[in-house]
Amino acid sequence: MTLAPAENGSDAMAGTLRMGLVGRGIALSRTPAMHEAEAAAQGLSCRYELLDTDAGTEGDLSEILARAEAAGFAGLNVTFPYKQAVMEELHELSDAARRIGAVNTVVFRDGRRYGHNTDFWGFSQNLLTGLPDAPLGTVVLLGAGGAGAALAHAISDLKVEQLLIADTRTDAAEALARAVGSQARSVTDLAAAVARADGIVNATPMGMAKLPGLPLDEALIEARHWVADIVYFPLETELLRVAKARGCRTLSGEGMAVFQAVRAFELFTGHPADADRMRETFRKLGEANDA
Repeated sequence: MTLAPAENGSDAMAGTLRMGLVGRGIALSRTPAMHEAEAAAQGLSCRYELLDTDAGTEGDLSEILARAEAAGFAGLNVTFPYKQAVMEELHELSDAARRIGAVNTVVFRDGRRYGHNTDFWGFSQNLLTGLPDAPLGTVVLLGAGGAGAALAHAISDLKVEQLLIADTRTDAAEALARAVGSQARSVTDLAAAVARADGIVNATPMGMAKLPGLPLDEALIEARHWVADIVYFPLETELLRVAKARGCRTLSGEGMAVFQAVRAFELFTGHPADADRMRETFRKLGEANDA
């Protein structure tokens, strides 16, 4: 996709806010619809674009950010696999982004780029509202990338007793455990970790439409576990399907997708967003895709 420059830092259509999402394999993202519908409900004009490097968006991450900024975008959301790499392209980081070591929201303002992490709050809100009584004795977190870092800190702040982080990149898991603190540690024996866990959280891209499958052996999942996934296309991932069949309480990626968008919308526009409205848009789009 080509980003056309705009005069005076605004879109050619007067008063229209431009935003976007940069990532790989994001054609099924519901984020554009959530932002555009919420803007319309508030009497704002918004154009939210997908900058999919698997589907024709040219250039590396640095070039994509530069073009978006020059085109007058208010900002960009950032997803797999750029949440950590994008930090090198920014001028300032929020406290959450700096602590987590990952950015999913970039705001362009007055010639500077500000990095934020709304995944952190989004996951916390999703867990608190979707599984409010989930036991947090021991939780296994699958994935130590940008999303995993946000979730690790969110789970830590919810007072988990022990967070066990598993990633095929053992150095990444170890680094994340050190960053989170004494209640976290990396694990290489996933079977042993899951056997003692109350909950399992998937923060890997495994389960996405373009990466179907399970992030762990399904034989490890037991009815006593609660299981959460951050993937939302498809909304019911293979992990959640198997977990439900085994009698587990499950939490889809819907809530995190909605709540992180709520916070990002406010950062982009300066206007608070209505979470219920954005959730309604999310669900309507899902129903349309299923029809």
